[in-house]
Amino acid sequence: MGAMSNGFIWSSEDEPHAARRRELLRTHPEIKELYGPCSRTKYVCTLLVGLQLSLAFLLRDAPWWLIVLVAYAVGGVINQALLLAIHELSHNLAFRKPWHNRVFGVFINLPVGVPVSETFRYYHLRHHSHQGDERLDTDIPTEFEARLLRHRASKLLWLACQGFAYALRPLFVDPKKPGASEIANLLVQVAFNVAVFYFWGGKALAYLPISSLIVMGLHPIAGHYISEHYVFREGQETYSYYGPLNVLAFNVGYHNEHHDFPYVPGSRLPKLRAMAPEFYDGLLAHQSWTATLWNFVMRPSLGGYSRIKRRVERRRD
Repeated sequence: MGAMSNGFIWSSEDEPHAARRRELLRTHPEIKELYGPCSRTKYVCTLLVGLQLSLAFLLRDAPWWLIVLVAYAVGGVINQALLLAIHELSHNLAFRKPWHNRVFGVFINLPVGVPVSETFRYYHLRHHSHQGDERLDTDIPTEFEARLLRHRASKLLWLACQGFAYALRPLFVDPKKPGASEIANLLVQVAFNVAVFYFWGGKALAYLPISSLIVMGLHPIAGHYISEHYVFREGQETYSYYGPLNVLAFNVGYHNEHHDFPYVPGSRLPKLRAMAPEFYDGLLAHQSWTATLWNFVMRPSLGGYSRIKRRVERRRD
């Protein structure tokens, strides 16, 4: 097992998905039939919002140990599903009109506890259009994070606090002035949080962001953050996972398929793979998100530098 690199993996080639998309459409034009929103998404999300708010109400007078336990075992899974639904909505995969997706995103953001929908949309679409870009792809760890993630203990601590890393990294790498939609997202979320606190109390309110943060750390579903683009095989930039946890995650594990066709909803990504197995069978895929987290911590060759970067020439204004 090799030692960890002292720097990121630099590529002079374009990201792989655009070229594979062209080849896939050339050989399998029927893939276009999978494009477009999934009508079930809005109903599933509404059910999840109702379930999470019901749990917050029931836990309003519960002891803290029970709040944390339910947040880890149930609430975190629900909020991670809602965050991944926000991911679907960022690609307009619940409604045909983009603004419907954005408004609905603010609604399903409510149980998450912190406003993320509009900001996530902006940075995630840049992740797709500028994958690996050293400045515009904020999915890539910073140099500081990469230097930190060189030892098992520091990798374990970073994974436990991964939610903070994802939230704060864009502020340092590619900060932007909040737009009107982000301010609206913030105001709606604050008003909702105040209402929960006023009617149900502090414990009910605390349960919601605890659920969001706890599941982004040392939790099986959090394995998707590591499995998607950290390099587990030399030369491969994106990885899929085809295991059972996809049922709870809008099939985000089908990540090569998603980056190849971001306008195909998660519910149809298994059909996409089934249409063109010759394009995906030869790629390394993760068998377990839990094992992915374990391997990331335990293997000396894996860490913050295990990401592919590319430099992009930019014109001076």
